Amino acid sequence: MKGLRTTWPVATGGTGRYKCVVEETVKRWLLLKALKYLGFEKTDKIGVIVLKNPEKRNALSFELLAELEELVRKIATEREQRVVIIKGEGECFSSGHDLREILSKHPREVERLFLKCFDVMKAIREAPQPYIAQVHGVATAAGCQLVAACDLAVAARSARFSLPGVNIGLFCFTPTVFVSRNVLRKKAFELAITGEMISAEEAFRIGLVNKVVEDEELEKETMNLARKISRFPLTVLESGKRFFYRQLFMEDFQALSYATETIALYSQAKEAIEGISAFLEKREPKWD
Repeated sequence: MKGLRTTWPVATGGTGRYKCVVEETVKRWLLLKALKYLGFEKTDKIGVIVLKNPEKRNALSFELLAELEELVRKIATEREQRVVIIKGEGECFSSGHDLREILSKHPREVERLFLKCFDVMKAIREAPQPYIAQVHGVATAAGCQLVAACDLAVAARSARFSLPGVNIGLFCFTPTVFVSRNVLRKKAFELAITGEMISAEEAFRIGLVNKVVEDEELEKETMNLARKISRFPLTVLESGKRFFYRQLFMEDFQALSYATETIALYSQAKEAIEGISAFLEKREPKWD
């Protein structure tokens, strides 16, 4: 990429379209080149985000979170991937926030850090792609929050989870929000109020993760789940993800009314027409 131009002469017609494509390609390359705390890989229609701060156990520093938000929103806008995996490099998934960014700081500075974490969680929720957490080692505090914020999670059998804030005199306020929306109510409170670590098997039992696999099978099994999802059109995955989260906290018949309107609307989408036709004609659907 040495010597590549990042500005282009104004053009019209086909040349103008070429200009737009090249500029967008340059922007993508510059984003990936600028990543310091993340890696990003593509396999077919699957994106893989790697937390790359192993020296600090993939602590969710402000800089890492800023990169993560930008990358998640970039993937959402480009719509090239149908599902995204988040995993950690080194010995663990993530140990949570970097406490050095909290200790003896003004509350406004601390709020800035946590608002950036808020932005990341919101970006994942608003993304059209389902997100899968691939968890090994530990996922503690905000690391556990990131697992809970992902739509799905696969854990290695040796993985451990906790909301340990009480152990350092600061309740895990923000991580508790997403964890309490994933697991049984009293179990969520127990995790937050005791700060104790739980096993991957316990995390599965209470609903924090979807699947527990042998450590050596983690990469393979997570990718298998991603491949199952990536077979489907992104518009279908997007509509399903948005519907799922919007209806969760509605009253039963309000949710059913919303579902009725939504399924009627999407029944005439090209993906549904092709899928239903293929089923009736006993053939595989031909989606883009």
